[in-house]
Amino acid sequence: MNVAELALTSLSDGEHVSIIFEGKEYSNYQMDRAARKLGNALKKLGVKKGDRVILQMPNSPEVIQSFQAIWKIGAIVVPINYQIGAQETEYIYKDSGAKIVITAQEYMDKVRQAKLNSSNIENIIVISNDKIKDALSYGWLMEDASETLEILETADDDIAALVYTSGTTGNPKGVMQTHHALYYTAKKVQETSHYSMDAVNMAMLPLCHSYGIGAMNSTNLRTHGKTVILRQFNVEQLFSSIEKYKVTSVAAVPTMYIYMLNYSDYKKYDLSSVKHYICGSAPLSVDTWKQFKEKFGGEIAEGWGLTEACANNSVNPVDGLKKVGSIGKPMIGMKMKIFDDKEKELPPGKEGEIVLRGPMVMKGYWNQPEATAEVIREGWLHTGDIGYVDEDGYYFITDRKKDIIIKGGENISPRAIEEILYSHPCVAEAACIGVPDPVYGEDIKAFVVLKPDRKADSSEITNYCEGKLKKFFMPKEVVILREMPKTLVGKILKKELRKM
Repeated sequence: MNVAELALTSLSDGEHVSIIFEGKEYSNYQMDRAARKLGNALKKLGVKKGDRVILQMPNSPEVIQSFQAIWKIGAIVVPINYQIGAQETEYIYKDSGAKIVITAQEYMDKVRQAKLNSSNIENIIVISNDKIKDALSYGWLMEDASETLEILETADDDIAALVYTSGTTGNPKGVMQTHHALYYTAKKVQETSHYSMDAVNMAMLPLCHSYGIGAMNSTNLRTHGKTVILRQFNVEQLFSSIEKYKVTSVAAVPTMYIYMLNYSDYKKYDLSSVKHYICGSAPLSVDTWKQFKEKFGGEIAEGWGLTEACANNSVNPVDGLKKVGSIGKPMIGMKMKIFDDKEKELPPGKEGEIVLRGPMVMKGYWNQPEATAEVIREGWLHTGDIGYVDEDGYYFITDRKKDIIIKGGENISPRAIEEILYSHPCVAEAACIGVPDPVYGEDIKAFVVLKPDRKADSSEITNYCEGKLKKFFMPKEVVILREMPKTLVGKILKKELRKM
């Protein structure tokens, strides 16, 4: 079974518009024809079953065509954050052993530099019809390629995608996602959430990411669904696209919802078509959830997932009870539990590590059997997220295991302090870390970003926390930043804050 077979569902009920990008419409037949032509072009370049092909480009229809082409011929897709630095790019090129890079023209300098130090890269394909030095034109390759291509049969356990973790600590690790895991995940996402067969989805999160894989595969199961693609996130473009195309489902990260809240002219757009607002990737503050509902009327369904488990593991019901601050219930087919340090299951209300089990879990880390054995033990994936489950089966994350601050021997959750900071009327974003302290071992340092046109100094924010936090939990220092260091999908990089 090949995960590319999911696209056959979309093709089964006739031709329809499936992609809208920068005002241009693409039908499901056009997208499939392009994928078949690209698959043949890649085969002509020597790409075989099991070879790795890197995708390193911003959102566009070509990203989706490339995923499908690579899978159809049994190769492995390696999606890369196009914003990462040259050193990390070079590391992934070497570690993956990829033969081909498909990229956009504006990133050619970075790609060329990484290729110089990566002897395995044979060809660079650029999304362009122009002739480019040291590269092949995507358009020219497609012109010369045949449209006839059969989907290559693959085993369930064959690797479909090699997705590198964001590298929040150390070098990124390549997560091996199998054909069966991705196929199964798409089916269970649809089964869990019951999205309409003609849903109109907004894709503004990066498609060269686990999000893109999940969104594409799930959408393929909707016979008349379409996706509006934004090249990158822009609030005004988002709101105008929702109004123009009657978007029904928006998936975003907390940072994006904060920008939406801070956009003053939102009333000039009709956003009434949106039935579902989905949030993931990073914790959504309770205060942001409440403000969003008050301003826009929609209840954000917060979900959660790890790249190591195909990024779709739990969600609040999109049409049911949403518990604010919860990551929801496990997706159908996913087992979730709370374990203590001795790997014993804990009862509801007791805090421990969230563990996962099921077909969605990765095959392992690429070329890292020891790292794989550290996180997958007796069939359970140890996520590193600390939390609890309530009596109704809703899960709550209280913090990342590696982010816990140990002050004077007491474990302190940064999340609890961050929630107080988010409730300050001037604070848009907040993050807390532990810093070395000669007395306590570690003390608390807070970083905040202020809302546009709001003013506050560090002492004012510190004073605000007094009375709301125990003295022992008070930040020793509050630093105001213009912006937070983040991953491509908006997750705050605490390792960068620690460097500060």
